[in-house]
Amino acid sequence: MNYDADIIIVGGGLNGCTAALALAQIGQDVILIDAQPKEILAAPEFDGRGYALALTSKNMLNVLGIWADVAGNSCPMHDIKVSDGRAGEGAAPFFIHFDHTEIEEGPMGYMLEDRFLRPALLRAIGKTAAIRHLDQTTVVDQRIDGGGVSVELANGKTLSAKLLIGCDGRKSQVAVRAGIKRTGWDYNQTSLVCAIAHELPHNNTAHQFFMPAGPLAILPLNDNTSSIVWTETTERGAEISAMNDADYMACLRPCFGDFLGEISLKGGRFAYPLNLTLADRFIDPRLALVGDAAHGVHPLAGQGLNLGLRDIAALTEVLAKAIRRGEDIGALDVLARYQQWRRFDTSSSVASTDTINKLFSNDNQVLRTVRDFGLGLVNSTPFVRRGLMRQAAGLTGDLPKMLQGKAI
Repeated sequence: MNYDADIIIVGGGLNGCTAALALAQIGQDVILIDAQPKEILAAPEFDGRGYALALTSKNMLNVLGIWADVAGNSCPMHDIKVSDGRAGEGAAPFFIHFDHTEIEEGPMGYMLEDRFLRPALLRAIGKTAAIRHLDQTTVVDQRIDGGGVSVELANGKTLSAKLLIGCDGRKSQVAVRAGIKRTGWDYNQTSLVCAIAHELPHNNTAHQFFMPAGPLAILPLNDNTSSIVWTETTERGAEISAMNDADYMACLRPCFGDFLGEISLKGGRFAYPLNLTLADRFIDPRLALVGDAAHGVHPLAGQGLNLGLRDIAALTEVLAKAIRRGEDIGALDVLARYQQWRRFDTSSSVASTDTINKLFSNDNQVLRTVRDFGLGLVNSTPFVRRGLMRQAAGLTGDLPKMLQGKAI
């Protein structure tokens, strides 16, 4: 059977772009389909959106040749401080302090703005002959055709490949068309995302304050600036989103505190409803789901993109080994190895983020006392603290080679 490509990827966001580059690196011809227009390759204006990349995610971007392009614009996270809190009261006396000097590998992670990462991925795709990037293109149907899979586009054209990968987000239509159901629920929370300029240096320290309505993350960017991921109830989030900038900041300041001096809004403001969603399975014949298409978790640990990159690294390694054995990359038994590799890790992340959010996103005094005691206990137990640090850096579990910084 003649194919238009070895692999078709639906969804041209960060996961889709990274998957295309990883699969091209193992010799696969890839068609990347995105409903959105291609981003302007020149860096856009600052808007405050950023990603907390685990150390292993940085390793993977280095293997793909992306890190050299963005390293100068990244901000290493040397310390992470986690504490309970209430607006206007500051952090609770019990907290966890993760110091990067306690692990051998270096910073636990890096903050990288969207305006640098996305254009770098697109530039690399533009230079990769094995990738055909179709933007402003919509898939309306998919079907198994003998020894391959085909997708029908809105313009009437049909494309075929050995394998279809869904990178099209939490409402993945690739999954829907395959009959893959999802488990999950709404958190009745909204993440308010922006960037803040502050008077005092952050010293490369990330903060996570657990407020009664949800966590507030303060993540270091360059030039006395921090990215804010501020969780409120859905109702309160809508009220704050509708405010002008001055009133918005008046609501944020009591939560943020004054430990970084005077603060001011920098760039745009964004709001994202929060829910949990987990696909009942990550694979089907000639189909694999990656990233949010497979699992969407609460952002409190900043693991969404990192989990997607782990999926891509694992899938790429599974397919590379199958190719060397002469196996069919779209065969269900091959794809089952990917699902087995990733299912436990993603289910554990879903469960842990869900439990932490429910435990901390309330003002119950009994729970508050218990969790503050727990934070203090963890902070005073070095081996537990180091174990959590290694987990935050992505260094635990059965790591694919790319996450170790090795080519496949």
